[in-house]
Amino acid sequence: MHYSVLLATSPPLLARYSLRFMLNSSISGHCIVSGISMFTYKEISALNELELIVYNYIIKNTDKVMYMTIRELADAAGVSTTTVLRFCKKMNCDGYSEFRVRFKLYLEHDDKLPVSFGISEIISYFKSINNSEFDELLDTAAAQIAATQRIIFVGIGTSGALGKYSARFFSNIGKFSTYIDDPYYPINSDMYQDAIAIILSVSGETEEIIRIANQFSLHKCKIISLTNSENSTLAKMADLNISYHMPPIVLEGQYNITTQIPVLYIIETIGKKLPQLTHQ
Repeated sequence: MHYSVLLATSPPLLARYSLRFMLNSSISGHCIVSGISMFTYKEISALNELELIVYNYIIKNTDKVMYMTIRELADAAGVSTTTVLRFCKKMNCDGYSEFRVRFKLYLEHDDKLPVSFGISEIISYFKSINNSEFDELLDTAAAQIAATQRIIFVGIGTSGALGKYSARFFSNIGKFSTYIDDPYYPINSDMYQDAIAIILSVSGETEEIIRIANQFSLHKCKIISLTNSENSTLAKMADLNISYHMPPIVLEGQYNITTQIPVLYIIETIGKKLPQLTHQ
């Protein structure tokens, strides 16, 4: 254990978390233990837009952040020190000093994997959802889908391609599914009957998608949205929203290439839950 990288200026905090780690590791036999678990889905979901900027910077720059002062982190992320402190509070830390000690311990005892471009964000995402709360959220989505006769997947662009794949995936499972990837596709009243709409949108703010979602809402058709943030317009319109909080990547101001690996995981996991629900 290389405690030399830990904060020498915070011996009480270091002693507390080091002792907790040693006690827990002797019981669990694992390096990552409950005492230093960080960035859970519940914690990330509680962050506002500015705090998410801090989170995204941290997971993309782990080697730098562990040596930064609060002012350096705030400047690098483009936010205020007050925002950083609020972020630390939502990570269940009393302040930045405690966050940095916990973060260093978290990195020290994490299983090291070869990390190439984008891998750290994806690993962080799967760690954040590895809990009962997120599983219950997917159970709720699966139950709502099982209670309907058919699914209508909606998305345009990359989300439209994912909608097409999702419709085929659910149809293979035995759940009748269709998809809409044309924002001007005419939707008749029969489409809403005993159906549920699963709407995919990274930003959750695309004008055409909001218009389609509004039509589903007006016809009392339930909506499940998959968006990058639960603060988006689409997420607020939906009956149930599942967000994935990945660092947004937009090329030339218009081409969104934010990873959609979380969306595929969510769709496939919900789909695999359906057979046991339909046969109950």
